[in-house]
Amino acid sequence: MASSTPPLRPETVLVTGSSGHLGRALMLSLPSYGYTPTGLDIKPSSTTTFIGSFGDASLLQNLFSPSWLRAQPEISSSHHPDLQPISHIIHCATLHKPHIESHTKAQFVQTNIADTLTLLEAAAATTTTTATSGDPDDTNCERTTIKSFTYISTTSTFGRSLSPLPFFVPGVPKPAVHITEQTPCLPKNIYGLTKSSAEDLCYLISSSSSLPVIILKTSRFFPEAEDDADRRNMLGDENLKLCELAYRRVDIADIVSACVASIRAQQTTSTRGTSNKRIGRNFGKYIISSPSPFLDLPQEDWVRLNTLSPADGAGAEKVFAEIAERLCPGIGAVMEQKGWKWLGRVDRVYDSRLAMEETGNGGLGWKPEWTFQRALERIVRGEEWRSGLTGEVGKLGYHDRVWGVYTTE
Repeated sequence: MASSTPPLRPETVLVTGSSGHLGRALMLSLPSYGYTPTGLDIKPSSTTTFIGSFGDASLLQNLFSPSWLRAQPEISSSHHPDLQPISHIIHCATLHKPHIESHTKAQFVQTNIADTLTLLEAAAATTTTTATSGDPDDTNCERTTIKSFTYISTTSTFGRSLSPLPFFVPGVPKPAVHITEQTPCLPKNIYGLTKSSAEDLCYLISSSSSLPVIILKTSRFFPEAEDDADRRNMLGDENLKLCELAYRRVDIADIVSACVASIRAQQTTSTRGTSNKRIGRNFGKYIISSPSPFLDLPQEDWVRLNTLSPADGAGAEKVFAEIAERLCPGIGAVMEQKGWKWLGRVDRVYDSRLAMEETGNGGLGWKPEWTFQRALERIVRGEEWRSGLTGEVGKLGYHDRVWGVYTTE
């Protein structure tokens, strides 16, 4: 839901990957939060303002020039009569896991690492101020352009850490893994490796410049079918996505609100006296996933979550049923009527509580709305349990021709 206190003057946000799922969601939603989005993508779409690569240094230099930006035919003065220079960057563009089948490792390295470095360095260069009076607080100085940089990463960077730990006794049930920001990143494919490396670049550039950077490690939000055949055949698509919302999925509308929270955490200001200095976050990393009802369970239930035991009913299905009924009485009967089931095994649980902490406690103050509990309540009432934005963005695919379940067919 949009904030009731948007910026007094609509600031401009550059959204990379504006033709993709999250980019499109941001382009559609940011105006309701009081921002003016400008989209950049190599693929044309109704939500992309400029066609080009975020790794094109010359293009970036132009985009960060207010006079060049306002002079472009893509920017209509009738739609943006008071267009401000780009103040914020939300970097969504990337090669995703589905591209592993269609792109080389070198292409992943170029796009996800090298081009991201180009964008980071271009953004960091704009934070150099030139004061005409020698006083950086003087109103005649050239103000910082980029006030925030939000990098959209993924929980896939955790890789092998997402599987239950290997040092348990063979044959003895292992608990589901509790994943936090402190969990080691052990990538198991080129996608996870390059995203993890880009996170390190974000830290490097942020720590060596005035550029504030926040990394949002998002869990699943794609609308396409599950790529793993076993999981895809386990439950119906909508049924599976509902279950995932309890431990490894997030609604795209809540990712948008996390991006806005990231912008505001980075640009918090103090106006004491005549000064106006940013005291916001210079670097941060947060898991963005729907809050899990499993986090407060005792250890024995974490073992039950990762136990597939249909014979005695002691596994994840029973934990799911117990938790869901407590959150939303009557959901069990509705699930049965729909022919839906609870998932039989949960191997990891994402913990997004740090992002939901207030900014003064080191968090983002993120307030997700499309939670597992809300989904259950809406299902009982016969309502659509996902956000309207999910349907508005739709299934976009990742390729122009068929490359498996993630393509537009």
